[in-house]
Amino acid sequence: MRPVLALTTGESAGIGPEIAAQIAAAGHPARVVLLGDQELLRERAAAIGIHADWPVFDPARDDDIAVLHVPLAAPSLPGVLATANSAYVLRLLDIAVDGCIDGRFAAIVTAPIHKGVINDAGVANGFFFGHTEYLAARTDTKQVVMLLTGGDMRVALATTHLPLADVPAAITPESLSRTLRILDADLKQKFGIAEPAILVAGLNPHAGEAGHLGREELDVLIPTLEALRAEGLRLIGPLPADTLFNRKQLERGDAVLAMYHDQGLPVLKYASFGHGINVTLGLPLIRTSVDHGTALDLAGTGRADPGSLRAALDLAAELVARQRSVV
Repeated sequence: MRPVLALTTGESAGIGPEIAAQIAAAGHPARVVLLGDQELLRERAAAIGIHADWPVFDPARDDDIAVLHVPLAAPSLPGVLATANSAYVLRLLDIAVDGCIDGRFAAIVTAPIHKGVINDAGVANGFFFGHTEYLAARTDTKQVVMLLTGGDMRVALATTHLPLADVPAAITPESLSRTLRILDADLKQKFGIAEPAILVAGLNPHAGEAGHLGREELDVLIPTLEALRAEGLRLIGPLPADTLFNRKQLERGDAVLAMYHDQGLPVLKYASFGHGINVTLGLPLIRTSVDHGTALDLAGTGRADPGSLRAALDLAAELVARQRSVV
C-alpha cells in the first residue's frame, strides 16, 4: 500500500476546499485523502466546474484520492466566516495528527486557516497563533521551527507569530540554540543534506554595527553561534539582513535563519508566492503547507491558484519517500 498524505481542507469559508478539489481532480502521484465535510467539498467543486465523485477513505483500499468525512457544525458560504465552524477546522488538524501517530497517514499537508475567526470562537484553549504552534502543542513538542521554501531558497524563522516589540526578548541563547539544532538536524534528516551550512541573519540593522545599533548580536547571537560551531554546526553570521538575500550570499549556504517573520518571508514570498511551501521542522511527523492565507475574496470564484498546495503535496511525498528509504 502506498503511504497516505492527509490533506486538511482548512477554513471552510476560504479557498481551501476548492483548491483541494482542484488537486483531487487533477490527480497526484501520491495517495491523498481529503479531510473535510464531504458535501462542502462537492458544493465547492461543483461551483468551479469539477465533478467530485471521490470514494470515502478506507485504509484497506489503495484509492488515489479519497475523502474522510468530517461534518461541518453549520452551513458554510464562500467568503463568509462563521465562528460555529472554528472547532471543525481544528478537528481536521486533530484527526490528521492522530492519523500520523497511529500510522494511517504518512504526512500532513494543510490548506489555509483563519486565525482570527478561531480566536473569536474561543475554541483553542487560549490564543490561537497558527498551525505551527497548534501542531507543536498537539504533539507535545517543546519547540518547532517554521521553514519556508521557494525561489531556490530555504528560510527558517527564529521567532514566528509575535508582535515585533516582543521579538528581542524571545531570542535567547537557549531558544536560538534549540532552533539552530533543529534546523541543522532536519536539513540532514528530512532534506538529505549531509553537512548543511546555515546563514544566520542579525537582528538589528547592519547586524548591530558592533553594538552601535543594538547589542543583541554581541550579547546573544555571536556567543551562541560560536558555541554551536564548537559542536560542529556550520553557521555563517550574524549577517546584515539587507544584503543577506543576494544571490552571491545565498550560494554560500543551504538555508537562512531569519530572526523574525517579516525579516525573512517577504523576500521568499516575492520570489515564489503562489508556489512556496511552509514546512514545520522539529515535529515527530511530516507537515507541509501553503504559503498563503484563506483568500476569502477569491473563495467560490474558481480563480484561486492551487500551485502552492500542489507544491506542498509534492514536497510531503518527497520527504516521506526519503524517510522511508533511510529507515
